[in-house]
Amino acid sequence: MSGQRAIRSGHIAIVGRPNVGKSTLLNRLVGEKISIVSRKAQTTRHRVMGILTRPDAQFVFVDTPGFQTRFTNALNRAMNRGVTQTLAAVDAVFFVIEAGVFDARDAAVLRLLPPETPVLLVLNKSDRVRDKASLLPFVARIASMREFAAVLPVSATHGKQTDELLDAARKFLPHTELLFPADEITDGNERFLAAEYIREKLFRLLGDELPYAATTEIEQFALEGNLRRIHAAIVVDKDNHKAMVIGKGGETLKRVASEARRDMERLFGGKVYLEIWVKVKSGWTDDERLLKSLGYPGRE
Repeated sequence: MSGQRAIRSGHIAIVGRPNVGKSTLLNRLVGEKISIVSRKAQTTRHRVMGILTRPDAQFVFVDTPGFQTRFTNALNRAMNRGVTQTLAAVDAVFFVIEAGVFDARDAAVLRLLPPETPVLLVLNKSDRVRDKASLLPFVARIASMREFAAVLPVSATHGKQTDELLDAARKFLPHTELLFPADEITDGNERFLAAEYIREKLFRLLGDELPYAATTEIEQFALEGNLRRIHAAIVVDKDNHKAMVIGKGGETLKRVASEARRDMERLFGGKVYLEIWVKVKSGWTDDERLLKSLGYPGRE
């Protein structure tokens, strides 16, 4: 390979319990919002792939749902399948925890990590820790549980130490051809991204008022020149949830549509006509067939 720089390309799973900042980290590394973010736990439900291509490497990050230990419905089982399937097919793992915080939920995720896969311990939200020296015994306690390939404090929100994280991860990627074209940032198609943007706005606007049993399905997606015509349904579990999503005079639903459309137009680079309605499907989180149609991992 004389005259050429060695290229490395591979997959890195981003794992951790819910709400440690996995999606924020993915978006920071890729430079675009491709994984939805909210303060509500369990926002990410699907494996979301983000791609970063540098002159010397292509990183294919897989943002996974936070592993579920408290709930046992079909939706949560499908999400956990997504985590375990991802871990079986990656070159390295970013195990993300909150700096200074490690509890039984973190330990449960740590036990899932394959022993033969390089794991980088990522201490996110490290900017919130005033006494950095206090992290040394904290890290030593976790390192006693398994060997880590590297330990890095980062701030996904502010982008601190993320370049150092990439540099540490690069050596674990195999020498190979690019896995994706250099200008791609995600393997998710526009239909998937549209559904995710709608779901993000729903959770951001309603917060804890809206129970977890809500999802989005795209019923029509048509490209007409540079215009994308999208018809989407927000699926909820009960009639009173439907009223909550619509809001007084339809204001909440209008705001969800308006904010989601703006995000879509920025990412897609063209105009979007978006129409959203709400429908009730009682018990959808335990409907294996419906979950599969929505893209959740099915049973083996």
